[in-house]
Amino acid sequence: MKAIVWTAYGPPDVLQLKEVEKPTPKDNEVLIKIHAATAATPDTEIRRLKLPFLFALPLRLYMGVIKPTRITILGTEFAGEVESAGKDVTRFKPGDQVFGYTGLGMGTYAEYMCLQEYPSGFAGVLGTKPVNMTYEEAAAIPFGGLEALHSLGKADIRRGQKVLIVGAGGSIGTYAVQLAKYYGAEVTGVDHTVKLDMLRSIGADHVVDFTREDFTKNGQTYDVILDTIDKSPFSGSLRSLNEHGIYLNANPGVFDRIRWHWASKRSTKKVIPWAGDYSTNNLLVLKELIEAGKIRPVIDRCYPLEQIVEAHRYVETGLKKGNVVVKVG
Repeated sequence: MKAIVWTAYGPPDVLQLKEVEKPTPKDNEVLIKIHAATAATPDTEIRRLKLPFLFALPLRLYMGVIKPTRITILGTEFAGEVESAGKDVTRFKPGDQVFGYTGLGMGTYAEYMCLQEYPSGFAGVLGTKPVNMTYEEAAAIPFGGLEALHSLGKADIRRGQKVLIVGAGGSIGTYAVQLAKYYGAEVTGVDHTVKLDMLRSIGADHVVDFTREDFTKNGQTYDVILDTIDKSPFSGSLRSLNEHGIYLNANPGVFDRIRWHWASKRSTKKVIPWAGDYSTNNLLVLKELIEAGKIRPVIDRCYPLEQIVEAHRYVETGLKKGNVVVKVG
């Protein structure tokens, strides 16, 4: 089968199209013919290992110290069709259309992949594809959708609250905007100039162009600030919160966590770090919301598998709107 093999830590050119052996499912696994995957920002960060030291070190130990050896095929989001199932599998059968997220197992930049019927921990999540989505659309749901659903759940948003989302035009942010609107909030999206019209089109009430304006200095205050990319100034963000407001950050550094601890002790404002809850239940919630037409994936561009290098280069510009999809099948 064809696959994009990850040969070294570094620029997009370390990704190479090769012929590799087609996997065989274990008793508790399904063999999935992948039709679509995504080129997500975390994929590019892992490819380069451009991560904070305390994250990069354990990942290097897990994947390979000098070069990737344990994990050689990147990609975490997918949509496809079950081709065969192990003898212990009961949820899925050949022909079922599925989508999901593989976590640190990765492996979606390939024509076929095996995944446990019930992935656990960092192994991801697997579910039946929304009936009103194409494979390309379904592949763009799990990562951003699950992260946004979980983070906003921590804030317990109520109707009429004012919510600001930093990085609103990305994979997580586009779902966060739509979910916050679904919960009844007044939503402000912060992102680059080129993404503002798209943010308005998915429901943002207000937009802030971070290339021209610092939202922490415009005098506006919010009940919830969600930073999906760890780019908001901490002190300024706290000042921009109403009393008892909530500040959520996706990727805090070590020193950020220390500052947050002290800030939470000395203020009525809450500071909450978060990570996605990749559970079957949350994936089902997303599926139901999408099938009901409440939220939808935002897709910027689609690339064939053979152009994965170009896809990664585009993602690294920081200008992608929502998701970049990779057509595999």
